[in-house]
Amino acid sequence: MTIDLSGRVVLVTGGSRGIGRAICEGLGEAGATVAVHCHRHREAAEALAERIGNGSAAFAADLGDAGEAGRLFSAVMERYDGIACLINNAGVALHSPVDLPADRWLEDWRVTMRVNLEAAALLSRLALAHFMRLKGGRIIFIASRAAFRGDTPDYLAYAASKGGMVALARSIARGFGRHEIKAFVVAPGFVRTDMAQDFFDAYGEQPVLDQIALPKLTEPRDLAPLVVLLASGLADHATGATFDVNAASYVR
Repeated sequence: MTIDLSGRVVLVTGGSRGIGRAICEGLGEAGATVAVHCHRHREAAEALAERIGNGSAAFAADLGDAGEAGRLFSAVMERYDGIACLINNAGVALHSPVDLPADRWLEDWRVTMRVNLEAAALLSRLALAHFMRLKGGRIIFIASRAAFRGDTPDYLAYAASKGGMVALARSIARGFGRHEIKAFVVAPGFVRTDMAQDFFDAYGEQPVLDQIALPKLTEPRDLAPLVVLLASGLADHATGATFDVNAASYVR
């Protein structure tokens, strides 16, 4: 089976590093034009877009600022006059013990929700309006196994935000399917990324390795082929579904 995404524009949030970068690379290999979103790593995003080719470009935005989500979407639309798929991948995982001072813990909660859930909702809302005009489109949410099995006490906000993403994706799938709009969830376990390093610094890698069935930790490139498949339209009748990529550390 060959997947050809030539002529399709895909917006990937958090595309400059980790899982997002691997997804961008996979989409580019399939011929897609990738709008690579980044926050602070503009040079890395620009280099990635140039390497991908296909007219890809970098777009910087702080998704912790509600207004930036709309500006990001508008900038991508202005450059490409439309997108075929939105991939809500950008996220933060803040180490936030419950015994922190209340104001600090609440701020961690709010930052996590703004980046992980609110930005995804705002971008999805804009994409839905665009896809209604196009009579079709796809939204892919990169959530987490934490949405289903929970997380450690230091990452309550992270788990809650990812659970919200799952509910959002399912609601979109059920509510907009008649308009040929599909929504999917990919739920990784631990993946070897910079974002996971905070957890590794706190707990070490061995507890993670002890809970997976495979002999090595999941890498970002292990998720990319699945995301490319979902973006292609070849799995549209799985709309609303969650795909687990966690080395059997959580099996439903």
